[in-house]
Amino acid sequence: MTIIEKTFALDHPAGPGHFPGNPIIPGAVLLAEVLRLIAAHLGLALSPCQIKSAKFSHPTRPGDCVTIEFSESAQHDIKFQCRVEATVVLTGVVKCGTPATAI
Repeated sequence: MTIIEKTFALDHPAGPGHFPGNPIIPGAVLLAEVLRLIAAHLGLALSPCQIKSAKFSHPTRPGDCVTIEFSESAQHDIKFQCRVEATVVLTGVVKCGTPATAI
């Protein structure tokens, strides 16, 4: 299991539009950033891959520090869980048809 962190800026550009007065980081932005960080940490390209599952269980807000835990299985699945403090905000699995390739 590997752990990395990402803090979303208080002035993140998605915040004001999602939602005025109660900003959140959109799920697509959170998922894209998590996958980008995992790929960068591994020094690998996760493309082409398939998102097998992604469950957003709690909002992530500008200013939140997200802890990302992930691992790769022998079947080339990368499983991840993201938390803000003790609260799980996102879980998922990415399926790579072959081992992720070095970039």
